[in-house]
Amino acid sequence: MLNKFLFKQIDNSGLIVFRIVFGLLCFLESVGAIFTGWVSRTLVQPKFTFSFIGFEFLQPLPGNWMYVYYVIMGMFGLLIMVGYKYRFSIIAFGLMWASVYLMQKASYNNHYYFLMLLCLIMAFLPASKYASIDAKLRPSIKRFSMPQWCRWVFVLQLLILYTYASIAKLYPDWLDLSVPKLLMKSKANLPFIGDFLQHEFMPYLVAYGGILFDGLIIPLLLFKRTRKYAFIVSIFFHMFNSIVFQVGVFPYLSLAFSLFFFEPKTIRNLFLKRKSLYTEGEVIVPNYKTPLLVFASIYFVIQVLLPIRHHFIPDDVLWTEEGHRLSWRMMLRSKSSYTSYKVVDKATGEIIPINLEHYLTRKQIRLASTKPDVIWQFAQYLKEDFKKKDKDIQVFVNANVSVNNKPHHQLIDPKVDLANVEWNVFKHNDWIRPSK
Repeated sequence: MLNKFLFKQIDNSGLIVFRIVFGLLCFLESVGAIFTGWVSRTLVQPKFTFSFIGFEFLQPLPGNWMYVYYVIMGMFGLLIMVGYKYRFSIIAFGLMWASVYLMQKASYNNHYYFLMLLCLIMAFLPASKYASIDAKLRPSIKRFSMPQWCRWVFVLQLLILYTYASIAKLYPDWLDLSVPKLLMKSKANLPFIGDFLQHEFMPYLVAYGGILFDGLIIPLLLFKRTRKYAFIVSIFFHMFNSIVFQVGVFPYLSLAFSLFFFEPKTIRNLFLKRKSLYTEGEVIVPNYKTPLLVFASIYFVIQVLLPIRHHFIPDDVLWTEEGHRLSWRMMLRSKSSYTSYKVVDKATGEIIPINLEHYLTRKQIRLASTKPDVIWQFAQYLKEDFKKKDKDIQVFVNANVSVNNKPHHQLIDPKVDLANVEWNVFKHNDWIRPSK
């Protein structure tokens, strides 16, 4: 039964077209990051970046080499699109993308993480068996079919993503419209639509429309009766996100996943010139079945567990940020702060004033003022920086933070020397003060 479900051969039109769209979006995301100034602001201008803890060795290339880095990534995106050296191209792009993702947290976004996961998934798929240079050069690899699991791996990944995104919104500040109102208020200056977004019904649409869409879109796309209507709603939803929240290629990537829900005949007629449609439905069990199932099981168990890890860490994730990343939690809170760093020379007791603007960009300052892990990382940076001057220091932080316009409260214990404490990856860090 399991073999028939996973290894039954189905038409591969959806995967082939998705590879082309995916490669194009990888290219556009890469070159777009250059032309919009994202590479400059995030990777070139800063003196250093806040990497994911444990990946401090990943730092941007010096000078203007990060522009070259992104051009090369864009070229790999084009190679994915045309299907040339597909396996090498998708792995190379994925490694380069993952390196950038892990080397900076100032511009954290769900779709950066999602794109990394997609590269991992796509590296295992037979996505260049048709309409590719690889298939032109090696006709023996040409196929019109693929195992059914190649489709369901996307469906399951999307189900996990959207379900957790919906559940994450089921908390008071979202349900009482506090956060959606803040989101819409921040968009008041958008040309043409800024005033429209201030209409009183918009927070309701964002709040409850977001919950319903995320929670229902995958089941509705799976059922033939509702598929067409769900797709129309998807177009509106993702175009709204693209225009209002400007989240890069993610909305278009999300629309591209519809290729795995519509009938292969429809996809073939719209996008491919080939006349034949695979309908034989053979069941071909490969000799790599066991390692494939083991790897897939481990992967999806991790995907299910990562987003709930914050429930096993004391206090509110909105306050501590512990367990926030890699959990499909986006645009759920707004933070402001009054934060200062005090450096004390251990030998002399001298208090050394710290001007954050001498070290950090404006975006990094916001990060190092509200997020405990980044505050700790900056304390470690200061420690190493002063060590070069033969000074052994202590770092104390006074951070008063507000979440969703609520009263400010102390985030960090001001008596704890953050330069000389360890970061706990899997449990709560006691120097983070309790939320109110």
